[in-house]
Amino acid sequence: MSLISALTPLLSLALLAPTAEAVALDANGTCPSQANVSCKPGVVLPMWLPADNLSLGDRVARATVYLALLVYCFLGVSIIADRFMAAIEVITSKEKDVVVKLKDGSKQVVSVRIWNETVSNLTLMALGSSAPEILLSIIEICGKGFVAGDLGPGTIVGSAAFNLFIIIGFCVYVVPDGEIRRIKHLTVFFITATFSIFAYMWLYIIIAVSSPGRVTVWEGLLTFAYFPITVLLAYIADTKIFFKHFLNKRYFARKYQRDGGDAELQNSLGAAGGGAAGGAQTADGGEGADAIADDGEGEFERHRHEYIELLREIRKKHPNVEPKALEEMAQIEVLNRGPKSRAFYRMQATRQLTGSGNVIKKSKVERRMSAASETGHAASCEPVDPALQRIFFDPGHYTVMENIGSFELTVSREGGDLNSRVKVDYETVNGTAEAGEDFDYAKGTLTFHSGERHCRFSLNIIDDDVFEEDEHFYVELSNIRVEGGRPDARVQLADPCRATVMVLDDDHSGVFHFEEAEKTVGESVGEAEIKVERTSGARGIVRVPYKTADGTARGGGKDFEDTHGYLEFHNDQTEQFINVRIIDYEEYQKNVFFFVELGEPILMKKVGPHLEEDVDCAETEMAGRPRLGELTRVKVNIVESVEFKNTVDRMLKKANLSLVVGTSSWKEQFIEAITVSAGDGNEDEGDGTGDGEEKLPSCGDYIMHFLTIFWKLLFAFVPPTDYAGGWLCFNVSITVIGMLTAVIGDLASSFGCTVGLTDAVTAITFVALGTSLPDTFASKVAAIGDAYADSSVGNVTGSNAVNVFLGIGVAWSIAAIYHWSIDSEFTVHAGSLGFSVTLFCAEAFLAVIIMLLRRLKPIGGELGGPRPAKIATAMAFFSLWGTYILVSSLENYCYIDGF
Repeated sequence: MSLISALTPLLSLALLAPTAEAVALDANGTCPSQANVSCKPGVVLPMWLPADNLSLGDRVARATVYLALLVYCFLGVSIIADRFMAAIEVITSKEKDVVVKLKDGSKQVVSVRIWNETVSNLTLMALGSSAPEILLSIIEICGKGFVAGDLGPGTIVGSAAFNLFIIIGFCVYVVPDGEIRRIKHLTVFFITATFSIFAYMWLYIIIAVSSPGRVTVWEGLLTFAYFPITVLLAYIADTKIFFKHFLNKRYFARKYQRDGGDAELQNSLGAAGGGAAGGAQTADGGEGADAIADDGEGEFERHRHEYIELLREIRKKHPNVEPKALEEMAQIEVLNRGPKSRAFYRMQATRQLTGSGNVIKKSKVERRMSAASETGHAASCEPVDPALQRIFFDPGHYTVMENIGSFELTVSREGGDLNSRVKVDYETVNGTAEAGEDFDYAKGTLTFHSGERHCRFSLNIIDDDVFEEDEHFYVELSNIRVEGGRPDARVQLADPCRATVMVLDDDHSGVFHFEEAEKTVGESVGEAEIKVERTSGARGIVRVPYKTADGTARGGGKDFEDTHGYLEFHNDQTEQFINVRIIDYEEYQKNVFFFVELGEPILMKKVGPHLEEDVDCAETEMAGRPRLGELTRVKVNIVESVEFKNTVDRMLKKANLSLVVGTSSWKEQFIEAITVSAGDGNEDEGDGTGDGEEKLPSCGDYIMHFLTIFWKLLFAFVPPTDYAGGWLCFNVSITVIGMLTAVIGDLASSFGCTVGLTDAVTAITFVALGTSLPDTFASKVAAIGDAYADSSVGNVTGSNAVNVFLGIGVAWSIAAIYHWSIDSEFTVHAGSLGFSVTLFCAEAFLAVIIMLLRRLKPIGGELGGPRPAKIATAMAFFSLWGTYILVSSLENYCYIDGF
């Protein structure tokens, strides 16, 4: 539904509205409301002359111009509000690192939001969505010499009626048939709903009961003071902070553990939006403030499990995808599926409406992830001097049999000027092996000629028939020098400049043992490879039996596959590997173990083509019977996959919508401004694959893009959200919204006087509809995409309360203080405002009762449900709005008596 099509029926009624002469007079012979119909100069726009005695054709023409400009300005406000909301998202998404202690005693650094979600929704988020209404009320007061007007307050009340009746009724209907959406934070909803009704009752009290016909300073200030009171009570209800401090803490700890998480971790992270960590230390060592888990379950743990399930789901659909691609696909899907703020839904609605596509774009996610990866890589690598030439052994460790005779060692060079000629000396050094007994002493000089990268030299090993333990010696490089080439060439010895040579005895069948007593493998390793070594001899063929044994890890395909058999070592073979298949369940914090054990080794001999056990005692004594060493049992720990855990951890850190809604440069903003993208969900989202092709923009996308390109290019000059943490964009955007709102107020007033509408009726119809329509699309997206109804229902009631406390409270406080300073009174006649407020409160109370009744069976949720129930509820809410508009208009034109 477009804005123009929604306004057309109201415009028709407006053109048929009675003029001042046709309206019934009151007891005094005049209708007070009709005095407002005459055209007057606006706050910033002059009056279109002539203004009196216009023909019907002139009225229609002028009304068409005013309406077109009004609609165009509404689009402009929506687009600048998109920038405003992006700044708010960046500001409220700020995080800090908190160290939490897990139940296994280990510590983990996690990122938690500084802003509490409820607080941000009722402060910056509410200001973002209601800024036009709030600023219109303030600008009208200030622009008219601190005299009360009908346009500002009327827009606030009319917007509240539209939000509560039309938006919620629409959200009830758009949820797919059979699905329901329930309010998760019901206590917060009760508080905001109560204050949203009380706010308008309070308006009537101060203008008709407390001080009829005038507003005092204390009334204006108290109206504004209700705003922080509402925020505080909602925060207490959200975090349950009083329950934590005044009830039995042990009961809550047991409850959190029973609900599936470590109590300390959940207490620390459950209210992650609040940025507090109960009992945890911040990364800089300070104590975090106490917080309590949300609904008994840590948000951090819940999100982590969701990401784990998502990765498994994508892995099943794409078993051969590369880890980097898997992470990108998962990141896009996390942003699509994850909890989203009110700012996101408002931005999504605006961008789809104006041909700018979805907020979450695959290309933008990939670009952000690539930038983060490059930054991390650059930070982890040490700079290498390209002019410096390094000389080193390649490799730095050699293992040879005693009977090898001679073998070669390799020395390499890299970097610098390879055309230079370099010499380096080498020399053998005794270890447990001694020169003359186990190897021939060697000393010499190696020469790297121009362009030569590698030099090799040989060493001799002395073979004997005496049984010895395995021994080693060293070869060292020294005295490096340059001869020829560039005179300024620089060279140095680099690690390893000392090679180790291990000499294995071949006069014994060997001692068999594991390389290490404990081995840790990742769950995703596929097969655990466990090394078995043969030392102190390598003569003959030996079979070593082995088998697996359960620990906390279970065999039989539960955690690993049971394995048993023989390792066969051939003559001079010094190592073999046991492979055990590990079952991958992709658990985030897995830590179980099993054992692998060795049996007594068996010396074999060849009998024809076959092998048989050698039981000849004489031969066995000569060869040296094989035996087991000390490490005959290895403990194999199965832990979570490092890659999988790192991916989940990165997703937890990157699952922040500010990474994609924000902008980092003016260049990026101008590119986005001139780019047409497919809107209304044309890009792949929510399918768990993340690999869908982006569709081409539709004809409607192009039309809306070219209609709004002036605003897009103009607002691309607003500072990017990455500057000053988003606050610079915030301040500039709200200033621009204020200027546009002043123009909208003048256009709306001029439009109303042209067609014969009072400011009060214009405010509750056209202006309220224009300012609230983006919220309608935003709530629709939230109702369909969110698992809960908070973003689409709960935020409506909070916004309605904030509109009064900020829009009316600030405006009337300013006016009351001004009149007090000049020793006069700020006059506000109850008139149509009092009647409109009273009617809204009665209908709002009925609407809240309907919502709570829907929460009961058989529907079970505020939104959605069976199709007949959806239609009935939507029609009831639409009827409430229609009744409110009709009755308020009739009273304003004196067809019915007000009070």
